Amino acid sequence: MEPTLEYVFEIRARIDPDFHIGRGPDETLSFTPISGGSVSGPRLNGEVLPGGGDWAVERSGTAQLEARYLLRAEDGAVIDILNRGYFRATPEVIARMETGEDVPEDEPGLYFRTAPVFQTDAPPHRWLAENQFVGLARDEDGHVCIRVFLLT
Repeated sequence: MEPTLEYVFEIRARIDPDFHIGRGPDETLSFTPISGGSVSGPRLNGEVLPGGGDWAVERSGTAQLEARYLLRAEDGAVIDILNRGYFRATPEVIARMETGEDVPEDEPGLYFRTAPVFQTDAPPHRWLAENQFVGLARDEDGHVCIRVFLLT
């Protein structure tokens, strides 16, 4: 059996400037606040609620990410998301991103992938809390954009 992916929605999380926390000579810890955003797609629409954020530990050029925040569906249901993943990019891609260029998630030299886990007891959205998902991420216009796919 081969797994398949079904596109379900895109999260566009608006991010604020990050805070360097530090850690040691071989790794760096930082925190990036999430200040809002949107969710849109064939299976879920709504908003990213302000609050929460993304903790990143960078080691040897790869950042291990752990973001936690809330989504509110169009029907008012609140959905918790814990989104873990990895980010790394070549110096050339990072330089392009730092100038504000929108770099697509399939750009050679960019690896930005996540595995979101959702929690909610709202009946129309229970499918989120009962399945595995994969996210393909990119930075765009001051947002982290994550295309979310249901793994079947």
